[in-house]
Amino acid sequence: MKNTDKKGLTKEEIAAMKERIQELNSGADGESAVREKIASLPEPDRAMAKRMHAVIMASAKGLTPRLWYGMPAYTKNGKTICFFQDAHKFKARYATLGFSDKARLDDGDMWPTSFAIRKLTAAEEAKITALVKKAVS
Repeated sequence: MKNTDKKGLTKEEIAAMKERIQELNSGADGESAVREKIASLPEPDRAMAKRMHAVIMASAKGLTPRLWYGMPAYTKNGKTICFFQDAHKFKARYATLGFSDKARLDDGDMWPTSFAIRKLTAAEEAKITALVKKAVS
């Protein structure tokens, strides 16, 4: 088990759990916390996260930004709907847009809940807008 402690968690997973505990105890303003987190990301994730934030906030007026396990997330009525996971966070080869079970993306008996993102173009932004609108419907 490379890069894990004796309980099987990676250093990155432990760090995410610690971030979540801090978030719950901080009471910080969500918008400010998300903007600070985005500013701290390495490129190219920082640019992607900035644009993703703008697209998500423009897509659904009822969403509130906040941090969730150290990731920019967007909530409705206090429940996380979607989140942006930068590639650097878990040493992945791509960033991810993820949706929680509170998102209304249901499509039959099986549907995707996360999407790999390597680059944001107008086409991807349109897909994200449609997904976020559907998720909060």
